Amino acid sequence: MSERRFPTQSRRVLISGASIAGPALAFWLGRYGFNVTVVERAATIRTGGYPIDVRGTALDVVERMGLLPQIRAAHINTRLMTFVDGDGHEIGAVPVYDAVGSNERDIELPRGTLATLLYDASRKEGVQYRFNDSIETLDDDGTGVNIRFTSGIRERYDIVVAADGLHSRTRRLVFGVEDQFRCDLGSDFAIFSLQNDRGLSHGGIFHAEPGRVAGVFAVQNSQRMFGFLTFMTDQGAPRDVSAQRNLIHSAYAGMRWEVPRLLAAMETADDLYFDSVSQIRMPHWSKGSVVVLGDAAFAPSFRSGQGTSLALVGAYVLAGELAFHKNTSAGLEAYERKVRPFAEANQALATDGRGAFFLPCTQADIDMRNHLLAEIARNGPEILFNDSRSAAHSAISLPDYQVGARED
Repeated sequence: MSERRFPTQSRRVLISGASIAGPALAFWLGRYGFNVTVVERAATIRTGGYPIDVRGTALDVVERMGLLPQIRAAHINTRLMTFVDGDGHEIGAVPVYDAVGSNERDIELPRGTLATLLYDASRKEGVQYRFNDSIETLDDDGTGVNIRFTSGIRERYDIVVAADGLHSRTRRLVFGVEDQFRCDLGSDFAIFSLQNDRGLSHGGIFHAEPGRVAGVFAVQNSQRMFGFLTFMTDQGAPRDVSAQRNLIHSAYAGMRWEVPRLLAAMETADDLYFDSVSQIRMPHWSKGSVVVLGDAAFAPSFRSGQGTSLALVGAYVLAGELAFHKNTSAGLEAYERKVRPFAEANQALATDGRGAFFLPCTQADIDMRNHLLAEIARNGPEILFNDSRSAAHSAISLPDYQVGARED
């Protein structure tokens, strides 16, 4: 591939959202000389949180950022996913990385650790952060974007990036209501922390009945572990916390194993996260000088395991193409042209047929899963899982963006 060169330049960019995609994009834009501000409605970068994965091409991105050693040092190395019946008796187990199609190079780490590393790195590139604020109104007049923040501050930017998640408010202001882009995959999920009184470490235990799964997992030797609940539903995910808890109680009524304990812990958890299992599928990722990134553009759902990696790769390419192209529209078009096939290949992982193994819909699905677990115990996990997922994880080659002369 021929080397791409471009000079530093001073276009002003506002990024909405400081989770993963936002700070990653900010890092690269700051390195390329853009004047970058990240606005985040929370008071600070969110630390802690459940584990996420960095796989395939995304590992090349963090290596180019110089963060690979720190990220690898935070590797959790979850080992086994164990399945039990209603009395807690083990049915079988499968190595986690085989189950999700990872390999020995891939990294699992706490979400907050990655977010903090990206935040710190972007600050070193001159990126400014505005916490406790968000975009209230947005007006793209064709030559720039006028922003009024909820704080009352007014600013003008050359480019605005919506990196504020699946339910992006910035996307709604520009592209319209979420329902036209959100594709629900037929289930909801909840995750929350609770006391780890089982001594669980580097693994999880799960119990399934038709249409509903309950589990606990711990990422390290810790006093806290996570409860995880996912169930089939044709209802939309309510945003009210009380309604969420009521829906979960209804969905898990009468379920055995440790479900009553999990429901009780959920009631007092201060970190309950509940949502639909959904993807975002948009016909176009930009409009004028506004562009979407990460889950706001192409959320793949947790079933794919690729949300974080898509965010990192998308951020790298978006920043590089904006820097490479003097014309913003040309840069946005190149970003979408290069990233869309990769995003769609990884979104497809969420519906690749493995869902019935992890969220069985019927008793027949459970019986088949149990049979497969017995086969795995005898012959190894390769009888069920292959490397097709790893191929999707690396289904894009990173352009080699270099500082120098840029395309007009």
